[in-house]
Amino acid sequence: MKFHDLKPADGAKHRKKRVGRGIGSGHGKTSTKGHKGQGARSGGTKPLGFEGGQTPLFLRIPKRGFTPLDDIEVLVINISRLEDFSFPENKVNIENLLDLNVIKAPKSKKFTVKILGNGEPSKPYFIDGISMSRTVEEKILRTGGAIV
Repeated sequence: MKFHDLKPADGAKHRKKRVGRGIGSGHGKTSTKGHKGQGARSGGTKPLGFEGGQTPLFLRIPKRGFTPLDDIEVLVINISRLEDFSFPENKVNIENLLDLNVIKAPKSKKFTVKILGNGEPSKPYFIDGISMSRTVEEKILRTGGAIV
């Protein structure tokens, strides 16, 4: 097979519909727009959901709930995940977590971090500015760490 033998698959190419080209074309006179009315006029398209002037359905049905303005995403990590990384002076804060790629900051969203208690810490961690569960607090204090 050579380049000059290539051709599109059957049915892949369509001829453009040419309207307004005389009565013999089958698309003459009104050019497939019917007789009069909004659809026959230039710019006569209606917006999505338009119901001829009647109140549209999306305005008639009751609304529920709300969208909070300050949508904060909570990034959750387990205490066992901290064991995979070596933190400078065992100090754990959001900046260190981001620098070591423990967490990835979401784009265009505010976020906070919470540590959960799955696993056991092998060294004392000094946690600064991160929320945690009560079991994590107990485990950190038991190993000699501190919470700021």
